[in-house]
Amino acid sequence: MAGIELAAAVSNAGGLGSLAVTWTPKETAVEMVRNLQAQTKKPFIVNYVLAFPFLSLDEMLEAGVPIISFSWGDPKQLIQKCHQANALVGVQIGTNDGAKSARDSGADFIICQGVEAGGHVQSTTPLMTLLDDVVKSCVDVPIVAAGGLANGEDIERVLNAGADAVMLGTRFVATVESRAHPLYKQALVDSKSENAVMTLCFNGGWDNAPHRALRNSTLMKWEDAGCPPAGSRPAEGERIATNHTGRVVTRYDDMPPAYDMDGDVLACCLYAGMGCEKIKNIPSVAELLPELWSECLASGGYVAHND
Repeated sequence: MAGIELAAAVSNAGGLGSLAVTWTPKETAVEMVRNLQAQTKKPFIVNYVLAFPFLSLDEMLEAGVPIISFSWGDPKQLIQKCHQANALVGVQIGTNDGAKSARDSGADFIICQGVEAGGHVQSTTPLMTLLDDVVKSCVDVPIVAAGGLANGEDIERVLNAGADAVMLGTRFVATVESRAHPLYKQALVDSKSENAVMTLCFNGGWDNAPHRALRNSTLMKWEDAGCPPAGSRPAEGERIATNHTGRVVTRYDDMPPAYDMDGDVLACCLYAGMGCEKIKNIPSVAELLPELWSECLASGGYVAHND
């Protein structure tokens, strides 16, 4: 859901906009980065999921992408390549040992993802437990906290627990600039934390990768049938949505509903972290970032740590 518009808006508002390009053809990825560079002069980050072949890393580095992040794999050999191109590198981890490995491999920062996160989830550990361990073991590397964070109180809590920065995903799906379908955005506003469940239902082309999404008709059909494997799932292969290019989204696809989709979009995979209940509106990014920081400062006294 983080297209060029959202990434540029976040960076221009003082955050760090992000683009996911793992599955994007290299020519398209380069065009996206060039367009993003035309819309913001601020830093931004490009992400690769190492569970899949990456198509465009060399091209991204040549295009001057300032920050690269890696998840779901061991990026040790890639970190040096990025550093040679003067790009900073972040590594997403789900365990303390993973954090120490990323540190020893030369990561410039570590993304500490708790089990509360939406989307595909590496961790089985609650964020605050994992963060406490990682802050103690990786004292010389900046730590970014992620997983179920959605408002200023959440930000204040993890910063005071030793994080140097925060990563909010689901909260920014419900913004004006997000490419998410309007019904998906509204579903987040209407959701409760218990509706954001960890599952293997929406496997798409990524088997055995746990993900957290809102409970919907597809998930309930699957659970009611006893969670059968691919090939035996109820209504498997049923067309539920189509996008503007004519691409068909079938039941159990892992593609979330974008703004240009028609059909039963709420039967698609609705990725959501456990902080979804705290999402109360669909603001612009320019409105949201100051609001989050004001909430952080007002929620009990964020104390900056400079050690």
